[in-house]
Amino acid sequence: MEILKVEHLCKTYGKGESEIHAVEDMSFTVEKGEFVAVVGSSGSGKSTLLHLIGGVDRPTSGKVLLDGTDIYRLNPDKLAIFRRRQVGLIYQFYNLIPILNVEENITLPCRLDGKKVEEDTLREMLITLGLMDRRKHLPNELSGGQQQRVSIGRALMNHPAIVLADEPTGNLDSKNSKEIVELLKLSNKKYKQTILMITHDLQLAKEADRIITIEDGKILSDERIS
Repeated sequence: MEILKVEHLCKTYGKGESEIHAVEDMSFTVEKGEFVAVVGSSGSGKSTLLHLIGGVDRPTSGKVLLDGTDIYRLNPDKLAIFRRRQVGLIYQFYNLIPILNVEENITLPCRLDGKKVEEDTLREMLITLGLMDRRKHLPNELSGGQQQRVSIGRALMNHPAIVLADEPTGNLDSKNSKEIVELLKLSNKKYKQTILMITHDLQLAKEADRIITIEDGKILSDERIS
């Protein structure tokens, strides 16, 4: 089942001689339950692509259909609600709320949506993430790896259509990086979670089911990992 469809997506900055094509005529699909890595050098357009798919930025032209919804046909308020419910975002620098503890950060999307927190789901999430004994700790009381685990939990808590991870290991050492990717793989297998991960690390990308390589805003290759 197709969960994401990107059609002729373009994002251009500037005009005339200073015009930059950050994303240029990209088209691809992602099936439900796939773990896809998008790789490319710095400035290749991979983060811009992720922001367009997640509804954080608007394209110059083209479409993004997520779970059957053409997201850029939604007005700003409806897009914000759709993004909160259907898109889980994991950033390089965690973006946790400093005054909220681990449990509160993980359940924030549910609370913002006015939904009752599923306590059994939360407990299972904390155990899976190895954060049960840290659930009442604030972000500044956690290691970098633990903070990223919290951000993964927050992204998964609302059962989104897709999780978008933007260089999720970029601020971590090799040991923590491997653990974070293993957690993403676990969520992909255990919860059938669709994941699109941006990374410049080809070795980490090989842990995914499929690798899309981009350069200068264009897709160079799209290959499935055996």
